Amino acid sequence: MIVISTTAVPDHVRGALSRWLVEPAPGLYVGTVSARVRDELWSAVSAAIADGAAVCVHPAETEQGFQIRTAGERRRHVLDFDGLQLVGLQSQQLPEAL
Repeated sequence: MIVISTTAVPDHVRGALSRWLVEPAPGLYVGTVSARVRDELWSAVSAAIADGAAVCVHPAETEQGFQIRTAGERRRHVLDFDGLQLVGLQSQQLPEAL
């Protein structure tokens, strides 16, 4: 099973995802596809992300049992910590006071 979450992606990306996966909530796609189809879908999504963002979670032979992939500009970044994927937040720059 894979889960792909998208934010502000072009319509053609949403159309490509909805051909293979179910969209139970806006921008959230879930389904069971082969590794080849998953990789092709992710290539298409990450190549056409534009100003949007996407996250893909799928099963993998890791300690956690899954892998996280991201595309686009996001405040959250996946960090590798001794083979574990953790999510870190990028600090926001506050505007300087006048």
